[in-house]
Amino acid sequence: MAKKNSPHGRAEEPPSDKPRQDPWSAFGYLVSGVAVYGLAGWGLDQWWGTNFMVAIGIVAGAGLGIYMTHKAFSVTPPPSDENSDENKT
Repeated sequence: MAKKNSPHGRAEEPPSDKPRQDPWSAFGYLVSGVAVYGLAGWGLDQWWGTNFMVAIGIVAGAGLGIYMTHKAFSVTPPPSDENSDENKT
């Protein structure tokens, strides 16, 4: 497939249905989820005067990181055309 030039002069890859098989993106999802939600939990601990929200934030961040990794690496099958003329015979 040909690459299209963007307005900024860079060549853009056409969108594809293939997942991004980069292990660093999976690592990034997991680490950033734990870091962001752990930091949010730490902030809530400081604000509310508790000591358990950081643990909840870390677990929630890990779960969301795994979910985002699954969504990024999964491939949806093409829709089947059950109403085509070939199937009506």
